[in-house]
Order: sequence, then C-alpha cells, then structure tokens
Amino acid sequence: MSESCECNFGQRKVLMVVTSASELKDNYPTGVWFEEFAVPYLALVNKDVAVTVASPKGGEAPIDEASKSFINDIKWNKAKQALGDTEALDTVDFTQYEALILPGGHGPLVDLYNNETLGMIINDYDKRGKLVAAICHGPAGLLSAKEEGISFVNGKKLTCFTNEEEIYAKKESVIPFFLEDALRDAGALFTQGTIGEVNVIEDGNLITAQNYQSAEAFTKAVIKHLHI
Repeated sequence: MSESCECNFGQRKVLMVVTSASELKDNYPTGVWFEEFAVPYLALVNKDVAVTVASPKGGEAPIDEASKSFINDIKWNKAKQALGDTEALDTVDFTQYEALILPGGHGPLVDLYNNETLGMIINDYDKRGKLVAAICHGPAGLLSAKEEGISFVNGKKLTCFTNEEEIYAKKESVIPFFLEDALRDAGALFTQGTIGEVNVIEDGNLITAQNYQSAEAFTKAVIKHLHI
C-alpha cells in the first residue's frame, strides 16, 4: 500500500487523492497526469513526509498514457509504484493529515468533482485551516465541497486547466464539462495565464496551479506553505 500509517513519531503526513477514472466520453482514455502526481509526491517523500495516496476505488490508479515517457518512468519509478496500490478514499482516516493534494489528469472530471467523501474532507480541512492544494484538473475535486449549498470555491482566488487549453489540446469533445466554466459558475475568482504558462495561485490555505508545466512551482509553493 502507499506510504503513510506506519510512520515515525512526529513525522509530517500529507494525503494525496487521485482519480480512479480511466475513460472520458466515447471510451477516450484518461487517468492521472503522471508529472502532476510524481513531482509533489517525490518532493515530499524526499523530505521524509509520510504520503498516503488514495483514490475513490482504491487499488491501482490509471496513469494517462499521454503523460508517460521512458525517461520519466525511470526517474519517477517510486511514484509510479505508489499509484499501483492506492488506499480506498472512504477507508482513510483523513484527520491525521495536515494537507490535501489533488493532482490532475482529466479523470477528476469524472469521479472527483462530486465525490462526497472528498467534499467532507475539504470542508473539514478548510475549517481547520489545513492546506488544500490542487493542480490542473485536480481543482475539479474542489467542486465536491459545499456548505449549505455554497461551494467551497465561492469567493476564492484560484486557477485550473483553462478552456483555452482544453481547446488547444483538442479535448473539448471528450470532456464532460469545461472545468474553468464550472469553477466560475460556482463563484470562484478565476485567474488564468496563457496556454502552457506556469501559473500558481495562493489564497489563504488554498493553492492551485493551472497545468502540468506548473508542477515544480506548485510543489515549491506547497512545501513553502507547510514549512517543510
């Protein structure tokens, strides 16, 4: 199983939640965008942080084939192994972690945007001032959190993979919805960069990043926020 529960006393703990979805419309393949998971995962593990990787279904999380490469499979092999046997999200004791990270890939548009357990975790972390961080399509998971009908993202500054980037990537016909539009409709104060631009937005205990090109800057922002 992914690292977490058997840790050193006082060891820092972070929860990463990834998609279990392997398909979009018309059987179009999707999954976790590998870099968006591997970069923060390995950076945290290398700093002796205990990272639990969870997904809605548990077990092996699908990796988007388009995000794989021979070099990165070798460089990020430990991260790939972590995606091979994730915890089922419903079984995780989320109270023991100090931060939540949501990597992207288009899969979150299928199974994280309305996941009740994830929504409960986000609401709890927000009340406790714990870090919630999401990159690219990971912010779809933020839509799962509501309080009395008001979205967690309402009034918050954030970003995600933009409509413009979806069209540039020719994914507009296979995605269930445009994430940028959904976040704006939920009341988010959306900030976008140009296509492929590194863009990380911080708003209190919320950190979001626009795309996989932002993975390194996103990770640095998370580590700085956590004072690791």
